[in-house]
Amino acid sequence: MTSAAVDSLENGLVWACVALGVFVTFRILAFPDLTVEGSFPAGAAVAATFIFRGGDAVVATLLAVVAGMAAGLLTGILHTRRGINDILAGILVTTALYSVTLVIMDRPNTPLLGQTTVYEKVYGLLGATGVWPRIGLLLGIAVVLALALNWLLHTDLGLALRAVGANPQMAESLGIHTGNMRVFGLVLANGLVGLAGALVAQLQGFADVGMGLGTLVAGLAAIIIAEAVFGLRRTLWALLALLAGSFIYRFIIAIALLVGLAPTLLKLITATLVVLTLGVSFPALKRRAGL
Repeated sequence: MTSAAVDSLENGLVWACVALGVFVTFRILAFPDLTVEGSFPAGAAVAATFIFRGGDAVVATLLAVVAGMAAGLLTGILHTRRGINDILAGILVTTALYSVTLVIMDRPNTPLLGQTTVYEKVYGLLGATGVWPRIGLLLGIAVVLALALNWLLHTDLGLALRAVGANPQMAESLGIHTGNMRVFGLVLANGLVGLAGALVAQLQGFADVGMGLGTLVAGLAAIIIAEAVFGLRRTLWALLALLAGSFIYRFIIAIALLVGLAPTLLKLITATLVVLTLGVSFPALKRRAGL
């Protein structure tokens, strides 16, 4: 059980970046973005390929962020400039990214065993190995990102982004360019998801073209669990709660495996968990909001 909790903490922290990205699009921008299913493996592929070919792991991780941002930018342009439906724009970009990811890796998957990843770099700096240095790194990244996102959402730019998500007509009447704000939100969110893809690939030791399947649901699960357990709070606490929600989600998955459920049922477990949590959390959330 202790091992499962530690593994869940590690996986929960690395997937918290996905939850933060999905939070930006679904909760702040009110944009049902499906691009994350493609930007996640694209970020992983960019990082893994760069490292596999002898590149620096930190640079590879930053390039993965850029790749995710490019995916979000494309979705935003298709939606705001070409007038394509938000869901369809995300589907189109995700579909295209499948081929792009294959081209980047030149194979279905890229191994990283024996390569120097960001985790090995931390081992070198601390002179220690094992799971706790990795957890420390991932916790630091997740907390810094949550704090930075909280700061951004309280700037004029962030308030404009929130206004577009809450009431686009009012935001436009105030002189806010809603199209540009949507593009910015998508770029920001998918940059976070691309970062998560790079960190996950380096953690598990490979990148795979199909590793993005279920990414959106995993991010939504963390958000919904966080809201169900911790309720509606200030933006900072809502963002930090996502870290705990991601851990709880991963821990539930670990428990399901420990009791003997087949790994092939993981996606079914995830979908069921989200449905059950939605049923519990949404009525409570509406009551708290006075709806």
